[in-house]
Amino acid sequence: MTPTTTRLITETRADGVRILTLDGAGTRNAIGPAIYAELSAAIIDAGVDPVVRSLVLTGANGFFSSGGNVASLQEGRNLPLSDVARNTDLLGAMILAIRACPKPVIAAVEGGAAGLGLSLALACDMIAATRGARFTAAYVRIGLTPDGGATHLLCEALPRQLVSEMCLLGHPMEAERLHAAGAINRLADAGGALAAALELAQSCAGGAAGAMAVIKDQIRQAPRNGLAAQLDLEARHINAARYDDEAAEGLQAFLEKRRPRFPGAPDN
Repeated sequence: MTPTTTRLITETRADGVRILTLDGAGTRNAIGPAIYAELSAAIIDAGVDPVVRSLVLTGANGFFSSGGNVASLQEGRNLPLSDVARNTDLLGAMILAIRACPKPVIAAVEGGAAGLGLSLALACDMIAATRGARFTAAYVRIGLTPDGGATHLLCEALPRQLVSEMCLLGHPMEAERLHAAGAINRLADAGGALAAALELAQSCAGGAAGAMAVIKDQIRQAPRNGLAAQLDLEARHINAARYDDEAAEGLQAFLEKRRPRFPGAPDN
C-alpha cells in the first residue's frame, strides 16, 4: 500500500481499491467546511481514475465520524445566513459526490457514526461495521434538524418507525439492530471493520466495472421511476451491454466454467 496525506484525509491505494480515511485527531473525525470540498474532490477524482475500481471510506483513531463540530455550529450562529448556506451547499455536494461516484463505495465503521458521519456512511453503497458500533442522529437533542440527506438516506435503508425513533428520540442505534434491519452489510469484531470493507471492495474491484456503474445508476433511479420506466431503463442498458467487452468475457467464462477476467481488473 502507498499512503499519501492531504490536509484531513489519508489516501491509501492497493489492488484497485482506494481507501479514504477521515483523520481528525481529538475530534473523533468531526467534519466541517474544510473537509467538504476535499472529500468531494477525492471521490470525484477516484471516479475517473482508471486504476481505481472501488473505494473504502473509513475513519482513523477507532471511530468513523462524530459528524459536525458542535462548537463550530454554535459559532456559526454569528455568521450571516449566506455564509451558512454556502457551507451547507458544499456539504450537500459532498454527499452527492459519493452517490454519483461510478465506482462502488464501501463504508468501514469502527466505533460509531453520528450526525453527518451517519449520512456519510449511509451515502455509501455498502457498510461494514463493528459489533456494538453506535449510529446516531441526535440533532433533536440540541434543538437542530438533520442535514446531509440523513432523513432521505435513512428512509431508503430503514422502515419509517425506525427512522422516527432515531431522529425524534436521538438515541443511538447499535450496528446489530441495523444489520438485522438490512442497513448494514457486514458485522465485524472490534478492529475488523476495515478488513470486512476491504473484502467487499476487492470483490467489486475484480468485477465488471462498466456494468457496476450502470447498476449503481439503476439503483439510484429506481425509487423515482415507476415499474414501466424502470423496465425501459433496464432494457436499454442490457441491450447495449450484451455487445461490450465485459459481456463477451463474462458470458464466455460462464460457458467455460471459469472465473471471468474482466478488462482492467487488478488480477489481469
